[in-house]
Amino acid sequence: MTVQEIQNRLEADERNASYTARGIKPVFQVSPKAKIVIIGQAPGRKVEETGIPFHDKSGEKLMDWMGIDRDTFYSEQIAIVPMDFYYPGKGKTGDLPPRRFIAEDYHPEILRIMPDVRLTILIGAYSIRYYLKDRAGKNLTETVRSFAQYLPEYFPIVHPSPLNFRWQAKNPWFEEQVVPELQKRVAEILAK
Repeated sequence: MTVQEIQNRLEADERNASYTARGIKPVFQVSPKAKIVIIGQAPGRKVEETGIPFHDKSGEKLMDWMGIDRDTFYSEQIAIVPMDFYYPGKGKTGDLPPRRFIAEDYHPEILRIMPDVRLTILIGAYSIRYYLKDRAGKNLTETVRSFAQYLPEYFPIVHPSPLNFRWQAKNPWFEEQVVPELQKRVAEILAK
């Protein structure tokens, strides 16, 4: 199955009908040449409007954490496959969670298109719980702190949202120890 065929299926899926009716396209970035896959939560309102994944402050921070520039981030070497390809809407305390069927029904086909992936970066609790299952730590902080035990396949990190400033302030080890290791691994993979 091709990327276009998957996109067509997404747009025809009745569970996405409200988005398709409004002309909203699924937001993801996939290439058969991808070496790194980023699996995040779901596009926010701003990203939904532009159709460009991580086209916001979170994306700027993520590029910084990965040690790459915008051109590399939006190249064929990097795939971005969120847990939901559409903005799920606003909840009482933030955005609604991603709809589970997207990962269940569409991720396997998309990941098969990319045979050369060497690292999957899991961003935030939804992707970490979905992909690590019972291997994940008791909470997000513990899982991210223990990132090395999931390598070389997965690299769990916290969401780069500016709203996570409290977590980052309470956990300075993340920028001191985890980010340099992430940058090193990304650089090694992209250099090959």
